[in-house]
Amino acid sequence: MSSSVIKQPDPSPLAACTISRDVQNFDLLIEDMETALGENWGDLGFSEAMAFFNQPDSDGMEFVALAIDSTDEENIVLLGDLITMAKSKDIRVILIAEDVSPAVLHQLLRQGADEFVPYPLPENELQAAIDRLNKQPEPVAQMAASGTQLSGDGTPGDGVLLAVHGLSGGTGATTLATNLAFELATVEKKGDNPRVCLLDLDLQFGSVSTYLDLPRRDVVYEMWSDTDSMDEEIFKQALTSFDDKMHVLTAPLDMLPLDFISAEDVTRVLDLARKHFDYIVIDMPKTLVAWSETILQEAQVYFATLELDMRSAQNALRLKRALQAESLPFEKIRFCLNRAPKFTDMNGKSRVKRMAESLEIGIEMQLPDGGKQVPQCNDHGLPLSDSAAKNPLRKEIMKLAHSLHELGKEEAEAA
Repeated sequence: MSSSVIKQPDPSPLAACTISRDVQNFDLLIEDMETALGENWGDLGFSEAMAFFNQPDSDGMEFVALAIDSTDEENIVLLGDLITMAKSKDIRVILIAEDVSPAVLHQLLRQGADEFVPYPLPENELQAAIDRLNKQPEPVAQMAASGTQLSGDGTPGDGVLLAVHGLSGGTGATTLATNLAFELATVEKKGDNPRVCLLDLDLQFGSVSTYLDLPRRDVVYEMWSDTDSMDEEIFKQALTSFDDKMHVLTAPLDMLPLDFISAEDVTRVLDLARKHFDYIVIDMPKTLVAWSETILQEAQVYFATLELDMRSAQNALRLKRALQAESLPFEKIRFCLNRAPKFTDMNGKSRVKRMAESLEIGIEMQLPDGGKQVPQCNDHGLPLSDSAAKNPLRKEIMKLAHSLHELGKEEAEAA
């Protein structure tokens, strides 16, 4: 195949093309392009591609596969210009790279490349990237809530219920719950912020009070011990205000058995919380108990945090089997991978893919490693936004909060 010839045996527009210094250096890419597109693709050199994007023939093209290796790093300005031109014509870009430095990859991805696939190409990975491009684009955070209704029937007091469940110790469930609640409580830079309530339902080892430097109060135990007589005033007394921005129901002062409360107790508290708050974020215990089903049935989104290790994989499989055996809504679970590998960690990304495939689950959120700042903030009793605003984990949780809030507003307006 010559780099100066466009393969176009019929007059129909090209669906895609490869762009490279010499496509013969990427023989696996040629095979995968032919498998995915048959004859409906072409091949261009770098200089030819610049001219081609200015021609009508490029109109309607779906994507280009920009294939580069370490030799091409000296042409990074030209490569960036190619990506910019492609994006200006609404042509998506799959970056195929072999032995390219992380700094160059990072720069090209920031300039607009939509997908990155390492070379040699893993089996079926090019087709998987094409399939992802063909899907309706959504923010990662919004995908986590896809298929759910966030605003009920849109009436005042019908609060959104978001649960967070750690599948094993140290997967960041309480960190996610605490910071997601605070980000939702401060999501509006102008105008009224939503009313947010954070519930710590881990009656034994709940640490929300530690992460926010709040006192544990006896009134919490009194409320849970007799929810039959609980009214709005008692519920209000059990709550603690954090920074005048959100309200928190901490775990009790003393360690209580998880079956100390019943499904009916939980339902009564949730009904009051949903009546008075726009968002209710629940930090769940790791153990499944009788009232776990109540939360799962009531929640609009149920986040399950895990890590890239065997214990998380085994626990995710146990959770899946348990819910499916009881015909419970497993589809509500949105798996969140904490300390996810960076985009340049190809081995880590391959392990994530294998984990998802072996468990037959979708890992729809990948939270970056926030480093030492995260435990430091937790020990100091401050949200990440107050003491580590630029932390990558904080930025991802903030994006999640904004996406959920915008989705909720859209559904409320449509109701």
